Amino acid sequence: MRFFLEISYHGASFYGWQIQKKNISVQETIENCLSFLLKKSIKIIGAGRTDTGVHAIQMFAHFEFYEKKILLYRNFLFKFNSFLPLNIKIINIFTVKKKIHARFTAISRVYEYRISLGKNPFSLDISWQWLSKKKIKLNPLNKGAKILKKYKDYSSFCKKKCNYKTYICNIFNAKWHIKNNILYFNIEANRYLRNMVRSIVGTLIELGIGKITIKDFINILYAKDRNIISAPAKGLFLTKINYPLNIFLF
Repeated sequence: MRFFLEISYHGASFYGWQIQKKNISVQETIENCLSFLLKKSIKIIGAGRTDTGVHAIQMFAHFEFYEKKILLYRNFLFKFNSFLPLNIKIINIFTVKKKIHARFTAISRVYEYRISLGKNPFSLDISWQWLSKKKIKLNPLNKGAKILKKYKDYSSFCKKKCNYKTYICNIFNAKWHIKNNILYFNIEANRYLRNMVRSIVGTLIELGIGKITIKDFINILYAKDRNIISAPAKGLFLTKINYPLNIFLF
Protein backbone atom coordinates (compact mmCIF):
# COMPACT_ATOMS: atom_id res chain seq x y z
CA MET A 1 0.00 0.00 0.00
CA ARG A 2 1.28 3.47 -0.88
CA PHE A 3 1.28 6.26 1.70
CA PHE A 4 1.85 9.98 1.35
CA LEU A 5 3.52 12.07 4.03
CA GLU A 6 2.81 15.80 4.19
CA ILE A 7 5.90 17.38 5.74
CA SER A 8 7.08 20.77 6.98
CA TYR A 9 10.67 21.57 7.99
CA HIS A 10 13.09 24.33 8.91
CA GLY A 11 16.07 23.72 6.64
CA ALA A 12 18.83 25.62 8.46
CA SER A 13 20.25 22.52 10.20
CA PHE A 14 20.06 20.20 7.19
CA TYR A 15 22.19 19.67 4.10
CA GLY A 16 19.10 19.64 1.92
CA TRP A 17 16.36 17.06 1.45
CA GLN A 18 18.26 14.26 -0.27
CA ILE A 19 20.31 11.63 1.58
CA GLN A 20 24.06 12.28 1.61
CA LYS A 21 26.97 10.10 2.72
CA LYS A 22 28.44 12.34 5.41
CA ASN A 23 25.90 15.08 6.11
CA ILE A 24 22.48 15.01 7.77
CA SER A 25 19.48 15.42 5.47
CA VAL A 26 15.73 15.72 5.97
CA GLN A 27 15.06 12.51 4.03
CA GLU A 28 17.46 10.43 6.13
CA THR A 29 16.09 11.82 9.40
CA ILE A 30 12.52 10.89 8.47
CA GLU A 31 13.49 7.47 7.09
CA ASN A 32 15.39 6.53 10.24
CA CYS A 33 12.49 7.53 12.46
CA LEU A 34 9.86 5.79 10.34
CA SER A 35 11.94 2.61 10.08
CA PHE A 36 12.36 2.54 13.86
CA LEU A 37 8.64 3.00 14.54
CA LEU A 38 7.49 0.45 11.95
CA LYS A 39 10.32 -2.01 12.71
CA LYS A 40 11.03 -2.29 8.99
CA SER A 41 13.46 -0.54 6.64
CA ILE A 42 11.48 2.25 4.98
CA LYS A 43 12.62 4.34 2.01
CA ILE A 44 10.74 7.52 1.15
CA ILE A 45 10.66 9.36 -2.18
CA GLY A 46 10.25 13.13 -2.02
CA ALA A 47 8.36 15.44 -4.34
CA GLY A 48 11.57 17.38 -4.96
CA ARG A 49 15.03 18.13 -3.64
CA THR A 50 15.46 21.29 -1.61
CA ASP A 51 19.06 22.48 -1.24
CA THR A 52 21.07 23.05 1.93
CA GLY A 53 19.38 25.65 4.14
CA VAL A 54 16.12 25.79 2.15
CA HIS A 55 12.87 25.41 4.10
CA ALA A 56 9.56 23.70 3.30
CA ILE A 57 6.13 24.72 4.50
CA GLN A 58 4.69 21.86 2.46
CA MET A 59 6.66 18.91 1.11
CA PHE A 60 5.29 15.50 0.17
CA ALA A 61 6.94 12.09 0.09
CA HIS A 62 5.64 8.58 -0.55
CA PHE A 63 6.58 5.14 0.77
CA GLU A 64 5.28 1.58 0.76
CA PHE A 65 3.97 -0.29 3.79
CA TYR A 66 1.70 -3.33 4.03
CA GLU A 67 -0.45 -2.44 7.07
CA LYS A 68 -2.87 0.47 6.79
CA LYS A 69 -4.28 0.52 10.33
CA ILE A 70 -1.02 1.26 12.16
CA LEU A 71 -0.23 4.35 10.14
CA LEU A 72 -3.69 5.89 10.13
CA TYR A 73 -4.23 5.77 13.89
CA ARG A 74 -4.17 9.28 15.33
CA ASN A 75 -1.67 8.36 18.01
CA PHE A 76 0.81 7.15 15.37
CA LEU A 77 1.09 10.66 13.89
CA PHE A 78 1.61 12.04 17.40
CA LYS A 79 4.23 9.38 18.15
CA PHE A 80 5.97 9.97 14.80
CA ASN A 81 6.33 13.69 15.53
CA SER A 82 7.50 12.98 19.08
CA PHE A 83 10.46 11.00 17.74
CA LEU A 84 11.41 13.56 15.10
CA PRO A 85 13.52 16.65 15.90
CA LEU A 86 11.68 19.93 16.49
CA ASN A 87 12.65 21.28 13.07
CA ILE A 88 10.63 18.61 11.20
CA LYS A 89 6.87 18.11 11.43
CA ILE A 90 4.71 15.44 9.80
CA ILE A 91 1.46 17.27 9.10
CA ASN A 92 -0.51 14.32 7.75
CA ILE A 93 -0.34 10.70 6.58
CA PHE A 94 -2.80 9.36 4.02
CA THR A 95 -3.18 6.59 1.48
CA VAL A 96 -3.01 7.19 -2.28
CA LYS A 97 -3.54 5.11 -5.38
CA LYS A 98 -0.73 2.67 -6.20
CA LYS A 99 0.63 4.52 -9.24
CA ILE A 100 0.69 7.97 -7.61
CA HIS A 101 4.25 9.27 -7.32
CA ALA A 102 5.21 12.14 -5.00
CA ARG A 103 7.49 13.69 -7.61
CA PHE A 104 6.17 12.73 -11.03
CA THR A 105 2.43 13.07 -10.33
CA ALA A 106 2.82 16.65 -9.08
CA ILE A 107 1.30 19.28 -11.39
CA SER A 108 3.16 22.29 -10.02
CA ARG A 109 5.27 23.55 -7.14
CA VAL A 110 5.14 26.96 -5.49
CA TYR A 111 8.17 28.65 -3.93
CA GLU A 112 8.40 31.81 -1.88
CA TYR A 113 11.50 33.92 -1.33
CA ARG A 114 11.69 36.38 1.58
CA ILE A 115 13.89 39.45 1.92
CA SER A 116 13.92 41.49 5.14
CA LEU A 117 14.16 45.15 4.15
CA GLY A 118 16.43 46.07 7.03
CA LYS A 119 18.02 44.44 10.04
CA ASN A 120 15.75 41.89 11.72
CA PRO A 121 17.32 39.64 14.39
CA PHE A 122 14.21 37.42 14.46
CA SER A 123 14.44 36.37 10.82
CA LEU A 124 18.17 35.73 10.47
CA ASP A 125 17.85 32.18 9.14
CA ILE A 126 14.52 32.55 7.31
CA SER A 127 15.18 35.57 5.10
CA TRP A 128 17.85 37.46 3.18
CA GLN A 129 18.74 40.48 5.32
CA TRP A 130 18.93 43.47 2.95
CA LEU A 131 21.31 45.90 4.68
CA SER A 132 22.48 47.84 1.62
CA LYS A 133 21.70 51.54 1.27
CA LYS A 134 20.46 50.79 -2.26
CA LYS A 135 16.67 50.76 -2.26
CA ILE A 136 14.90 47.87 -3.99
CA LYS A 137 12.12 49.18 -6.25
CA LEU A 138 9.03 46.99 -6.56
CA ASN A 139 7.94 48.13 -10.03
CA PRO A 140 11.07 46.92 -11.91
CA LEU A 141 10.91 43.62 -9.99
CA ASN A 142 7.39 42.90 -11.23
CA LYS A 143 8.23 44.03 -14.76
CA GLY A 144 11.04 41.49 -14.78
CA ALA A 145 8.80 38.79 -13.29
CA LYS A 146 6.22 39.41 -16.02
CA ILE A 147 8.87 39.08 -18.73
CA LEU A 148 10.14 35.89 -17.09
CA LYS A 149 6.81 34.12 -17.72
CA LYS A 150 7.07 34.68 -21.47
CA TYR A 151 10.12 32.42 -21.80
CA LYS A 152 10.52 28.64 -21.59
CA ASP A 153 14.28 27.96 -21.60
CA TYR A 154 15.81 28.88 -18.24
CA SER A 155 19.37 27.69 -18.83
CA SER A 156 20.67 31.05 -17.56
CA PHE A 157 19.20 30.35 -14.13
CA CYS A 158 20.59 26.85 -13.65
CA LYS A 159 23.55 25.87 -11.51
CA LYS A 160 26.72 24.98 -13.42
CA LYS A 161 27.58 21.33 -14.08
CA CYS A 162 23.92 20.29 -14.21
CA ASN A 163 23.09 18.21 -17.25
CA TYR A 164 19.35 18.10 -17.86
CA LYS A 165 17.71 16.56 -20.91
CA THR A 166 15.78 19.80 -21.24
CA TYR A 167 15.97 23.24 -19.63
CA ILE A 168 12.36 23.99 -20.55
CA CYS A 169 10.08 24.96 -17.66
CA ASN A 170 6.57 26.41 -17.60
CA ILE A 171 6.26 29.29 -15.16
CA PHE A 172 2.57 29.89 -14.39
CA ASN A 173 2.90 32.73 -11.89
CA ALA A 174 5.68 35.02 -10.70
CA LYS A 175 5.08 38.12 -8.58
CA TRP A 176 6.62 40.35 -5.91
CA HIS A 177 4.89 42.12 -3.01
CA ILE A 178 5.82 43.83 0.27
CA LYS A 179 4.19 43.18 3.64
CA ASN A 180 5.41 44.29 7.09
CA ASN A 181 8.80 45.36 5.70
CA ILE A 182 9.34 41.92 4.14
CA LEU A 183 9.73 41.64 0.37
CA TYR A 184 8.16 38.43 -0.97
CA PHE A 185 8.67 36.71 -4.31
CA ASN A 186 6.17 33.96 -5.19
CA ILE A 187 6.66 31.68 -8.17
CA GLU A 188 4.75 28.66 -9.47
CA ALA A 189 6.04 26.32 -12.18
CA ASN A 190 5.64 22.76 -13.37
CA ARG A 191 9.33 22.06 -12.67
CA TYR A 192 12.53 23.84 -11.66
CA LEU A 193 16.19 23.56 -12.54
CA ARG A 194 18.75 23.33 -9.76
CA ASN A 195 19.26 26.71 -8.04
CA MET A 196 16.74 28.24 -10.46
CA VAL A 197 14.60 30.22 -8.01
CA ARG A 198 17.55 31.67 -6.12
CA SER A 199 19.24 32.64 -9.40
CA ILE A 200 16.06 34.34 -10.60
CA VAL A 201 15.74 36.23 -7.30
CA GLY A 202 19.38 37.33 -7.38
CA THR A 203 19.06 38.61 -10.94
CA LEU A 204 15.73 40.37 -10.37
CA ILE A 205 17.17 42.14 -7.32
CA GLU A 206 19.92 43.50 -9.59
CA LEU A 207 17.09 44.86 -11.72
CA GLY A 208 15.29 46.24 -8.67
CA ILE A 209 18.29 48.25 -7.49
CA GLY A 210 19.03 49.57 -10.97
CA LYS A 211 22.26 47.64 -11.50
CA ILE A 212 20.86 46.14 -14.72
CA THR A 213 18.11 47.29 -17.09
CA ILE A 214 15.10 45.45 -18.51
CA LYS A 215 17.07 45.07 -21.74
CA ASP A 216 19.96 43.54 -19.79
CA PHE A 217 17.55 41.13 -18.11
CA ILE A 218 16.14 40.00 -21.46
CA ASN A 219 19.68 39.53 -22.78
CA ILE A 220 20.48 37.35 -19.76
CA LEU A 221 17.48 35.15 -20.58
CA TYR A 222 18.67 34.76 -24.16
CA ALA A 223 22.35 34.29 -23.27
CA LYS A 224 21.90 30.92 -21.49
CA ASP A 225 24.96 31.85 -19.43
CA ARG A 226 25.05 30.21 -16.00
CA ASN A 227 27.29 32.84 -14.36
CA ILE A 228 24.34 34.36 -12.51
CA ILE A 229 24.30 35.81 -9.01
CA SER A 230 22.34 33.62 -6.58
CA ALA A 231 20.35 34.71 -3.53
CA PRO A 232 21.11 33.02 -0.17
CA ALA A 233 19.35 29.71 0.50
CA LYS A 234 17.92 30.74 3.88
CA GLY A 235 15.25 32.99 2.33
CA LEU A 236 13.73 30.25 0.17
CA PHE A 237 10.61 28.25 1.10
CA LEU A 238 8.83 25.47 -0.76
CA THR A 239 5.26 26.48 0.12
CA LYS A 240 2.89 24.29 -1.89
CA ILE A 241 2.82 21.25 -4.18
CA ASN A 242 -0.25 20.73 -6.35
CA TYR A 243 -1.56 17.31 -7.38
CA PRO A 244 -4.58 16.06 -9.35
CA LEU A 245 -7.71 15.74 -7.18
CA ASN A 246 -8.15 12.01 -7.78
CA ILE A 247 -4.94 10.72 -6.16
CA PHE A 248 -6.49 9.73 -2.83
CA LEU A 249 -7.50 6.22 -1.84
CA PHE A 250 -10.56 6.28 0.42
